[in-house]
Amino acid sequence: MSLPVIARRRIATPIRLGRLLSSGALPKVDYVAKYPALKPSDLLPDGTPDYVKLILTSRVYDVINESPVTPAPLLSQKTNSTVFLKREDLLPVFSFKLRGAYNMISNLSPELKAKGVIACSAGNHAQGVAYSAKKLGVNATIVMPLGSSAIKFQSVSRMGAKVLFYGEDFDAARAECERIAAECGYTNVSAYDHPLIIAGQGSVALELLRQVRSNKLSAIFVAIGGGGLISGIASYIKRLIPQVKVIGVETYDAASMYESLQKGERVNLDSVGLFADGTAIKLVGEETFRICQEYGLDGIIRVSTDEIAAAIKDVFEDTRSVVEPSGALSVTGMKSYIQSHPEIDHSTKTYVPVLSGANMNFDRLRFVSERAVLGEGKEVFLAVKIANVPGAFRRLQKIIHPRTVTECSYRTDNSDPTTDAEFSEVYTSFSVQDREKELKEVMAAMRDEGFFPYDLTDNEIAKSHGRYLVGGKSKIPERFIHFEFPERMGALDKFLDLLKAEWNLTLFHYRNQGDDIGKVLTGIQVPETEEKRFQQFLRDLGYKYSDETDNVIFDIFLKG
Repeated sequence: MSLPVIARRRIATPIRLGRLLSSGALPKVDYVAKYPALKPSDLLPDGTPDYVKLILTSRVYDVINESPVTPAPLLSQKTNSTVFLKREDLLPVFSFKLRGAYNMISNLSPELKAKGVIACSAGNHAQGVAYSAKKLGVNATIVMPLGSSAIKFQSVSRMGAKVLFYGEDFDAARAECERIAAECGYTNVSAYDHPLIIAGQGSVALELLRQVRSNKLSAIFVAIGGGGLISGIASYIKRLIPQVKVIGVETYDAASMYESLQKGERVNLDSVGLFADGTAIKLVGEETFRICQEYGLDGIIRVSTDEIAAAIKDVFEDTRSVVEPSGALSVTGMKSYIQSHPEIDHSTKTYVPVLSGANMNFDRLRFVSERAVLGEGKEVFLAVKIANVPGAFRRLQKIIHPRTVTECSYRTDNSDPTTDAEFSEVYTSFSVQDREKELKEVMAAMRDEGFFPYDLTDNEIAKSHGRYLVGGKSKIPERFIHFEFPERMGALDKFLDLLKAEWNLTLFHYRNQGDDIGKVLTGIQVPETEEKRFQQFLRDLGYKYSDETDNVIFDIFLKG
C-alpha cells in the first residue's frame, strides 16, 4: 500500500499566489475585514497572510517556553529509523492549542479585549483560551455541549473562564457560541480557522528547525482536526525547506481533510468517530483548507483505533507519559508510513511526530490497554465451534499452545434442552509474534481437528460486545442493532421512550469504555409487518446505528 500524495509539493511564492488569485484559482478574501486582530501589514502583496512573518513575530513566547524535542530510542529501534518526539504535551495546558489561542487574544485591540472573548470547545482549545485570557486579564466564556466530561469543564473553570453548557453536540454548541458572540460583542476565538491561530500553531515548525538539524530532518507527522496545526507547520516548512515532508494523519472515521483534498473542496462529513475526540472535526477550516491545498501536503495517512492505542503505548514506553488518542495520531501515522514504504531506507531518515496533547480521561486507559496489543498485531481473536465430546477443549488448547492465551470463554450450546448439544462454542484470544503467518497455521490446524474457527480480530462488534455475551442463546426471531449513544444523562431514557412497549427488547449490552460515546448492542423483536414503523423509529431516535443482524458473531453465540 502506497501513501496517497494529495497534492504536488511546491513553494507558494507571493508572485505565483498573485497569479492564482488573478486567474480565479483561489477565492479573493478581505482578510483584515474577515479576521479580527489581523492588520494590513500582516499581508503579502496579493492580499493573503504572510505566515512566515506572522510565525516569526507570534507572541506565544510571552506565555510558554519552547516545547522540547526528545529522542525516542525504542520507537527508533522498532522502526529502524531516527525518531524524535515534539513534546507539545508538556505545555502548560498539555496541548499545542495554547499557542494559537494566546497569539490571537494577545493581538486583539484594547477595545476588543475589554469586551471579552468566547469560544466553543469541550477540550484542549477551551483550556488554551481560558489560560490565555487569564494571563491577559480578559474575560472568557466557553460554550460546551451538554454531557462534556467533568475533567474538561472543571479545568476550564479553575482558570477563571465562565462555562456555558448548550446543545447535544458540538454543532449546536458552536451555533450558540456564534449567537452569543454577535449579541454581546465578544470576539469568537476559533479553534483553528484564523491566521493568528494558525501562526501561533506554526511556531512549532520554527522551533523544530532550531532543535533538529534541517539537513537531517526527513519528515514531520502531524495530527489533523480542523487543520490549524498542520497549516501552520506546512506554511513555514514549505517556504523555507520544501524538501522536508509534512505528512498529515487522520482517523478513518474522521478524515475530513483527506476527503476535502481528494474532492478539491471542503467536505462536511455526516458523522465522525469520537475515540480521537481532539481531532473529530466534520468540516475543516476554510483558511486551513486553502493552505493545505495550496502548499501541498506530502500525503495524509488514515489510521484505526487499535493502531492509535498501540501508539499511545509506544509513547509511554519511550517517555513514561500518557498522551491522548489525538496526541498519538502522529506516531500512528509515522509507523504506518514506514511500514507501507519498504522501498525507502528508513535507517538514514529522521522523523518527528508532533505529540499534540495529553488530556486523556483516566477511564479510557482500560480501553487503550485492551486495544494496544491488537494495534501492534500481537494478538488475535477467534471464535471456535468444537465438538461437544470429552477432550475437545483440551485438543483446542494444544493447538494454541505455547502461545499465551489472553482471554477464553467457553459455553455449551443448550438452546434446546430436549436434545444433547452437538457443538460448544469457545471465544478465545492469544498472543502472536507474526499475526498473518501464525493465524493461518492455527486455523488450518483447527480445521484438521474438525473444529470450525472464525477470525474475529477485525470484527468491532465482537471486540466491543461479543466477547462479553458468550453463553446465552435464543431461538426467538430478533434484530440485532448496534447504537452509539452519547455518554450523558437521558440517552437511555430517550431510547426507551421511543421504543415504548411496541417491540420487545430481548438483549441490551453496554460497557463503559471511558469514551465520549457509549456503544450499545440491542436485540429487538420486530414482526415483518412492523418493518416500516421500525425504520421510522430508528430515524426518529437520531443516534448513529448499524443493523448487525447478519454479523457472524450472533450466529455463533446468540442464535439457537
